[in-house]
This record gives sequence, structure tokens and C-alpha cells, in this order.
Amino acid sequence: QLTPSSFLRIGQLSNVDLNEDIHELETEVPRQRPNEIPHNEKLLSLKYESLDYDNSENQLFLEEERRINHAAFRTVEIKRWVICAMIGILTGLVACFIDIAVENLAGLKYRVVKDNIDKFTAKGGLSFSLLLWATLNASVVMVGSLIVAFIEPVAAGSGIPQIKCYLNGVKIPHVVRLKTLVIKVCGVILSVVGGLAVGKEGPMIHSGSVIAAGISQGRSTSLKRDFKIFEYFRRDTEKRDFVSAGAAAGVSAAFGAPVGVCLGSLALSSACTWISSGGCSHLPGGSWLLVTLDGLWMIFRSSLCCGQPGPCVLSFSSLTPAGGILGALFNALNYWLTMFRIRYIHRPCLQVVEAMLVAAVTATVGFVMIYCSRDCQPIQGSSVAYPLQLFCADGEYNSMATAFFNTPEKSVVNLFHDPPGSYNPMTLGMFTLMYFFLACWTYGLTVSAGVFIPSLLIGAAWGRLFGISLSYLTKGSIWADPGKYALMGAAAQLGGIVRMTLSLTVIMMEATGNVTYGFPIMLVLMTAKIVGDYFVEVRAASSCTPLGSQALSEWEQAVLLQMVHLPHASALFPGPVHCFGACELCGTVPSHLFPAKVFVERANLSVVQRRLKLKDFRDAYPRFPPIQSIHVSQDERECMIDLSEFMNPSPYTVPQEASLPRVFKLFRALGLRHLVVVDNRNEVVGMVTRKDLARYRLGKEGLEELSLAQT
Repeated sequence: QLTPSSFLRIGQLSNVDLNEDIHELETEVPRQRPNEIPHNEKLLSLKYESLDYDNSENQLFLEEERRINHAAFRTVEIKRWVICAMIGILTGLVACFIDIAVENLAGLKYRVVKDNIDKFTAKGGLSFSLLLWATLNASVVMVGSLIVAFIEPVAAGSGIPQIKCYLNGVKIPHVVRLKTLVIKVCGVILSVVGGLAVGKEGPMIHSGSVIAAGISQGRSTSLKRDFKIFEYFRRDTEKRDFVSAGAAAGVSAAFGAPVGVCLGSLALSSACTWISSGGCSHLPGGSWLLVTLDGLWMIFRSSLCCGQPGPCVLSFSSLTPAGGILGALFNALNYWLTMFRIRYIHRPCLQVVEAMLVAAVTATVGFVMIYCSRDCQPIQGSSVAYPLQLFCADGEYNSMATAFFNTPEKSVVNLFHDPPGSYNPMTLGMFTLMYFFLACWTYGLTVSAGVFIPSLLIGAAWGRLFGISLSYLTKGSIWADPGKYALMGAAAQLGGIVRMTLSLTVIMMEATGNVTYGFPIMLVLMTAKIVGDYFVEVRAASSCTPLGSQALSEWEQAVLLQMVHLPHASALFPGPVHCFGACELCGTVPSHLFPAKVFVERANLSVVQRRLKLKDFRDAYPRFPPIQSIHVSQDERECMIDLSEFMNPSPYTVPQEASLPRVFKLFRALGLRHLVVVDNRNEVVGMVTRKDLARYRLGKEGLEELSLAQT
């Protein structure tokens, strides 16, 4: 007979008949998709499961940990560094492959279109050149959108919101699969070659995360190959650390910014992983400038524009609000556009058509802008990759084509480094206006793409325009160099859209190779973020995909302050809990709790059919068999099942009188999947899950409670 102390209390569950479930699944008729999907921002989806970043210290786990001696521990640590080295090498190779592919394919496209434009400029019929450019763009983007929409939809966008959700404990299906990596790489190449207003830097973060997830597990579930290595790391806790390191490797490969990797990893996850913190503390060279007072003073003194700090700081400060305002406008427009896409453009075929339309419109706008521009610059001494003469005189090229008739990365470089006088103010103004709306329309399409480079390009254009205007007013003063203001405008625009400060400061310093601009870049980014948050708090990384329905817990101090006025932890969970003994009849245990068929004969409790080991769970991780695949016969329902060796005897608990901010901090900081609530007698009275806490969001009228939806 079981005593009350031997009972294990878990959340309220009901018995499930497996046969009835399977029958319902077989007879269910797929519903036709409606023309409009009703979307309610006040609903929290229940279809996403949570990852468990807290090790369950059950008997199986503790037995394995006790068997690890000093030599085995050193071996595990060596394997960690080997895995990280492999992640860095493969992520770098993928980045090289993307760069080479984009360079060659985009170069081929632009050469073909340039030859066609040069041919028809002389004898007329430039409409054929426009048709060729639009057709090439639409065709390439069609292929990139098809593979994303029909093969792996999770590869759409930059992937940063999905990786952020994964690092925060939300299990997004297929987010770190090998197929996702292949579609991501091919899709971003086709998107950039197709002339869309996108960049390849954001998808590199997702690609590095997928590489890390695959290597750290020592097998590929997609290819059904198990190499029987790195089996110790097959659990959520270890896998999360490597995914965070892979995301950091993606940042480094995309921007060439290893120092910013540490801060970028912090921005994606709730805590710096062991590899990022280790890398931060052992950086050689000039990183001491960032952490010593002498270094900070040197940055402050040397960065202020040739010894003229007053005019320089005032001019930088005057352009930063524009970055915050334009970033807020970009995010607001993109948010409304995303809601429209969710309601009306949810079919894959419509998503592909929209991507093709945007590609054709982008080519058309670029052609019309180049055709109408009369900004001609001497070609001698210029570094233009594909100079278009069009209606300019011999020896000159169309300056508008430098921005439109090029990949976005090269356009940014040109705006940073071209000498003064390379662009007419009207050219920069029209380009900024048109490219702003094109980038806003493009971000959120069903293609693999990022928003970093388009943001930099928009900001570089209006920043250089600001510098030209300032140069006119100051009669060519040396501190009014347009290239410097292009850099500051790019930083302001990027900060206004993605709302990141410290990590972007370091990344941009490393990308430009000039540490002396650290202080003004930080000033610009912080001001742009403050101004942007004042108008619109939505950032591009969270507005481009419908992630608002997922249980993602942010560090929002305002939410914590509002939660003080809510009831205690006992108000979070509905109804009483249901109790199970350490040994129970299989018929009384809900069938979706069966880890496997580990039964004890009902006549003799000492006879065990088979004892599971932790290796059995790791061999099945992360794709555990569905409950529908487990058949429990009537005789087996009369057997006993011992749950004690699978249950955690020392879970994290909170008293039912605990405030919700305290529960939130524990849940968020420890990466928990659930938190047990106990009364004053230390008996379980409930269980708080991620979705219970995520129901509360900070809305326009204060704290709001979301409803729960099954979709």
C-alpha cells in the first residue's frame, strides 16, 4: 500500500483512449482554407511546446553523472571546444559560399542587363531592357520563394525571431533542421541575386544556429544518420548553448565582428553562454580600449572630427532623431503589412506571386529612377562595378545607377567611401524615399532575407544627404565629410529599426575597422532607439513574423511593475491537481505520460521487464515517438509502471503566496519549462507553465490578459 508521501503530484490531466485518438486522426477530413484568416492579437497560441533548459535530476541522470570521473570530464570539455571549432569553420565556409555565389550570379545578371541597356540606348527600345531586368528578377525570386513556401516555410525571413524564440525556450518546429539550412542558404542567394531590397547577414545567424544544432548532436535526423559521437550533448540544455554559439558565429561571419559576437549573443539569449563569455575574457589586441578609462577617453577625444567636438556632436545629434522616427515609421508600416499578409496572403501560391510582384516592381522603380536621373559623374577614378552611361556623355556614368544597379552591400560601401561630389542631393533624396518603401514592402515576404543591409543602405543615403547639405552650409568644412555622415545615418537607421545599441556599436566599429568612431556611433544608436521607442515600441525582428502568439517572455520592467497588482502565483493555474503514486497501474495513468513500455508484472513487483537508461532517451532525442504510435493492450493496462526513476525529486518550487514578478524572474532566468507551486505545508497545489505567464502583456491601456487559442 502506497503512503501519501509517495504520491507524485502533477498538473491536472485526463485519461486518453489511444484507439479513439487514432480513429479520429484517420477520419478527420482536411478543411479548406478560407480566403481570410481571422487574426486576433489578444490570443496566445497553444500549439507551440516549450523546451526544458533545466536538467531533470532524476535517478537516471544522477546515476550517469556519478559515473563521470575526472578523465571523462576533461574529455567532455575537449569535445565542447572541438564542436565550437567545427561550428566556426563550417559557418565561415557557408558564408564564403553565399558571398561567392551572390557575387558571380549577380555579376552575371547585371552584365547581361547592362549590355542590353547599352545596346538599346543607342538605337531606342529601352522598354525591352526594362522587361529583361524585371523578368530576370521575378524569375530568380520565384524560385527562391517557391522553395521556401512549399518546402520549408520556417526558412522565410532572417530567422532571428525564430532563433530568439528557441533560445528563450519556445520549440519552433523544423527551426534547426538540415533541410531548413539548405533552403535558407539557397533562398538568401536567390533573394539577393533577384534584386530585392534584402541582405544576407540576418540569415547567416540562423544558418550558424542550424549548423551548431546539427554538429553538437553528432547526427542528422533528416538524413537518418547517427555518427555515435557527442551523445552526451543530446539534451535541451547543452543544445541551447551550442545554438547560441552558432548564432554568434553567424554574426561574426556576416560582419567580421568577433568582439560583437559576445554582445550579439547576449541580445539573442537571456544570458551569455559559456563559449561567448570565455571568448570575451580572452580577446587579444585592442579590446582593452573598451574596458579601461584611458581607452574610453581616447575614443572620446579622437573620434570627435578633427579636434572640433562642438559642431560635430551637434551635427550628429541633429541627425539621430531622424533615424528613430524613420525606424518607427518603418516598423509601424511593416507591422500593418504583416497583419494584412496574415489575413489575406496566407496561401503559398499567393505568397510566391507577391514575391515575384515585389521583384518586378523593384526592377521597374530602379529602371525609371535611373532613366529619369541626369546626375552624371566622371567615370575616371571611380570604383563603380557596373557603370551605366545611358544618356550621359562619354566618359561619364549615371550616379543613380550606383545605388540601384548593384547589390545592396556594394551600394552601402559606395555611399561610405565615394569622394565628395559623387552624388547629387536630388539623387540621394529620391533614392532614400523609394528604397525606404521598397524595403518596407520587401521585409516579411516569403523569402530568405534580412533587414540589416537595407537599413544601413537607407540610413547611408539620407546620412550622406545630410552631410552634403551641411557641407554646403559650412562652405566645405573638413568635419562635414559626407562619408562620415553616411556612416552615422546608417547607424541611426539601423538602431531605429532593430533597437539594439551596445552590440551594434561594437559590430559597426569592427566592420568599419575604425575604433575612433565608437563614441559617436554609440551616441547615435542610443538616441535613435530612445526616439524610436517613444513612437513605436515594435522592433522589426518581432514584427516581420507572427510571433506575438508564441510564449516568448521578454525582460520588460514595465510588465513586472504592472504584475505587482495581480493576484499571487496561486491564481495562475486552473483547478486542483491530480496525484499519481510512484508505482501506478497503467490504466490509471494518462496515456500521453508513457515514456515507453516499462511495465512491472502485476503479480510480482520485483520482476521488471526492461529498465531504461538515459541513453535510450538520447537516442530518441529530439524526435520522440508520438503517443499515437504506442499501443497499450488491455493486459498491459493491468501492469504496474514505476515513475519514480523518471521524475525529478527536487524541482524548483515557489509558495502560493509568491508575487508574479518573482515567479516571472525565476521562470525566465532559470529557463524553466514549468514551476511547481506549494502551500504552507509544502504540498503541491499547482503548476505554472510558460503559457500561464505569457498570457500577460503590456498593452496600450496597461497590463492585458490574452486568451488561449489552439492554433
